[in-house]
Order: sequence, then C-alpha cells, then structure tokens
Amino acid sequence: MRIPPRIALIGGAAALLSTLLAGGAVATTATAAPLAVGDICYSDLPAQAHDTLVLIDAGGPYPYPQDGTVFQNREGILPQESTGYYHEYTVETPGSPDRGARRIVTGNEEQDYYTADHYDSFDLVDHGC
Repeated sequence: MRIPPRIALIGGAAALLSTLLAGGAVATTATAAPLAVGDICYSDLPAQAHDTLVLIDAGGPYPYPQDGTVFQNREGILPQESTGYYHEYTVETPGSPDRGARRIVTGNEEQDYYTADHYDSFDLVDHGC
C-alpha cells in the first residue's frame, strides 16, 4: 500500500516558517510541492462506498457505464502514475438524481481512494481499521 507524501509537506512548511521568523528571504523553486492525500478508515466510509468496493472486488456488474473507466488524475492530487493505472467507480449518493459526487478511485490491489467531492480531495482507504 502506498502512503501519501505528508512528511515532505510538513518539512517544507517548517522551513518556510523558520525563514520568515528569522527575517530571511524565502527561496522559491519551479517545482510545486506534492498535494496531500488524507486517510480514511474503511470502517468510516459510508455504507455505499462499502457496496462499491464489494462490486469492484467481484468485477461488477456496475450500475453506471462510466464505472471502471480510466481515471486520468487531471487534478494531479493522486501520486503520478502512467495512464491507465487508476480507475474510477461511482459511490451512490442517497437522494441524488444523478451519479452524485462520491467516487472510489483504485490503483493497485490495496490502493483505494475515496472522494466525496468529485475529485477536489482524496482519502486513501486504510483497510486495516
């Protein structure tokens, strides 16, 4: 299972804060810091996400034709991988007249990401809790 690169973000913020407090100049680089991905316990997922993960493990059938399609990671929030690495699946949203905003995006076998806000943020699912 992959762990999000949080330590790099924390270390960069500490260096910036210490430079600002000391009154020094802040150096900038052309590379952007990696975006953070949160964590969520499997047990904290909504029941509909559990249903979606069961369908993924079973290989379908899926309720929407878009389910199982390649997720492009255009937002750049998930770790950079080759095209075709990630796939997306709908997580039903009770009361929504359409697919809603919730999704599971999968990488390898134990790499599942949950988004409740249509790819604005992701949480890596921890299957051990």
